[in-house]
This record gives sequence, C-alpha cells and structure tokens, in this order.
Amino acid sequence: MKSGKIFTLIKEYVLMIVGMFLYSFGWIGCIVPAGGVGGGAAGFSFILCTALNNFLGIEVQLGTMVFIINAILLVAAGFIVGWNFGFKTLFTVAFMSVALNFWQTLLEGVNLFEGLDPVLAVILGGMFSGAGVALAFMQGGSTGGVDIIAMIINKYRTVSYGKILRYVDGTVIASSLLVGYGMAAVIYGFIMTAVIGYTVDMLMSGNQQSNQVFIFSKDFEKIRAMLIENAHRGVTLLRSEGGYTREESMVVMMVCRKRETSNVLKLVKEIDPNAFISVGSVMGVYGRGFEALSKI
Repeated sequence: MKSGKIFTLIKEYVLMIVGMFLYSFGWIGCIVPAGGVGGGAAGFSFILCTALNNFLGIEVQLGTMVFIINAILLVAAGFIVGWNFGFKTLFTVAFMSVALNFWQTLLEGVNLFEGLDPVLAVILGGMFSGAGVALAFMQGGSTGGVDIIAMIINKYRTVSYGKILRYVDGTVIASSLLVGYGMAAVIYGFIMTAVIGYTVDMLMSGNQQSNQVFIFSKDFEKIRAMLIENAHRGVTLLRSEGGYTREESMVVMMVCRKRETSNVLKLVKEIDPNAFISVGSVMGVYGRGFEALSKI
C-alpha cells in the first residue's frame, strides 16, 4: 500500500476510536448519572444490566452487555442476510464496548456534572454521543444495534430505516418502565435520542450543506451572466419546454452553499422580479468549489 493510503487508513481508525470514546463518555459521564435511558443496543443493554442487578444481584458492565447484544445480532444477521459485514463495523462495535467499560471503570461513583439540571446533562450526553456516532459514520464505521436490525427486517420487508429506528428506540425506552425507571427517565430518553439524531445530521452535513437552485426566466442569459460574475459560481443551462405553452426555453441550474442562497435570489431579482425559482436542499456536493472527491 502507498504511504498516503496507509496514513488515511490509520487516520480513519483513530477517528473511529475517538468517536467511540466520545459516544461512551456521553452515556457514562452524562446520561447514566442524570438518570436517563436511551434507545438502540446501548439503551437495551443498559436496561438488561439494570434488570440483572435489581432482580438477580448480578452486576454486568454496560460495555460487556453491549458486546453480547451486538454479537448476537451480528450472528443472527450473518445467517439471515449473509456475512458481508465490513471490518470497520466489527471494529467500531468492539471498540465501543471497550470504551464503555473504560469510562464506567474510570468514573465509577463520580458525577462530573453534579448539580447540573438532569435535562441539560442528558442533552450534553446526547451531543457527545451524537458527535461520536457522526465521527464513526464519516469513516465508514457503524455502531451496530439498529443498523443490524434494519438489515434483518429489510431482508423480508422493505421498511425505511427511520421508521425502524423510531419503533426500536421507542420500544427500548418505554421498556425502562419495567425495571423501575419512571416517566422522567422515559422523557429523558426521547430527548437524548432527538439530540443524538440532530447532532449527527449537523456534523455529517454542517457547513457543507448546499442548495440546488432552478431558475425559470425568459432572461436566462442575463441571469446566467449575472450569477457567474457576481455569485462566483458556475451554472448549467438546461433545455426546457413549457407543459402548457409548449414554448422552448432554458432553465438556469446552480448549486451553492446554503449561506449563499439569499444572495443568489437577490441577484436574480435584479434581473427578473417575476422569475420562478425552485430551491432544494442537497446533502452532498462533490467537485470543484465544494467537497473534493479525493477527501472522501
């Protein structure tokens, strides 16, 4: 392997390790001391650990239980959908368990945010955990849990990942009532899940969020020149035909950062205040002026 590829590979695994330490700290350092619960494999494992301790007096570290649950899911998925798991997924799942046990041992009996409102502690924990998950995702890793369940379900029935995530997390969080947690913990769980999802979305897209703008105007040539000169972005002209008038024209298509969109609209307005404009969000744009493909 070339030195550049080796460096990139090492960087990816280091970032996945950092991500799992952040994720685990969110759980052990913030969420658990605040009396919160959560969804996914970690949330289910936390409930099982609590049940074993409360009813049988058996203490099992959270990371160990997470490893057992993910191992069972991976084996089940292997027999059902095939053994096509990437090594990064296996590495991330394994190291998440190590990181959870590390923080649980280091912070045993310690509440770093004592005196902080529990809701704020849960939100902070969700931010740490979301940042960790985003780091793992950006390097091609996966935290297992719901991802594996989604693979198994979609083997037999097409169900969106978002719907599976809502159902699984909702069931896991609600089941905390069976092991002695109150409604406050359930509410904290849903808050945490929402914060994690929002944090992941923000970090995965962040400032790279872009808009795709379609401009319909008879003054397309003037608009094209204006945008190239003043917005400093390339444009594409698409041939179009009116569905009602059957008149042929050109549509000006442009991709720009979200923060640049308002300026683009103002420039178009200067040329044609009656222009018809469609603006849509795009999650990723790669190429000159945006994210380089070589960095993916």
